Amino acid sequence: VQLVESGGGSVEAGGSRRLSCAASGFTANRWCMGWFRQTPGQDREGVATITPDGSLLYAESVRGRFAISRDSASNGVFLEMASLKPEDSSRYYCAANLYRGGNCFLVEDDFNYWGQGTQVTVS
Repeated sequence: VQLVESGGGSVEAGGSRRLSCAASGFTANRWCMGWFRQTPGQDREGVATITPDGSLLYAESVRGRFAISRDSASNGVFLEMASLKPEDSSRYYCAANLYRGGNCFLVEDDFNYWGQGTQVTVS
């Protein structure tokens, strides 16, 4: 299992950014997939998750601004971020875990596989 994030960078407040996660070694649309973020000195925070049947969960802080999606053809997972705020500045991580039914919760310990992260800076 390998997850590789891309798409991070610097963006002005109010702008948009699209993060991508390239998954390999497994079929992403059959697993729980999620995006988390972490800033130095703080716990890793769940941002969004998607189940194999397409159920979505979002952190309250990003609901209505961020959207998680996946593409079966590319085995990729994406995070569309809009109306970005300085407090969205963080390192964003793609995460995956075997699906066991129900929701994929925004809980770090529920995910066993992680990418290396991609930095997003909003100013």
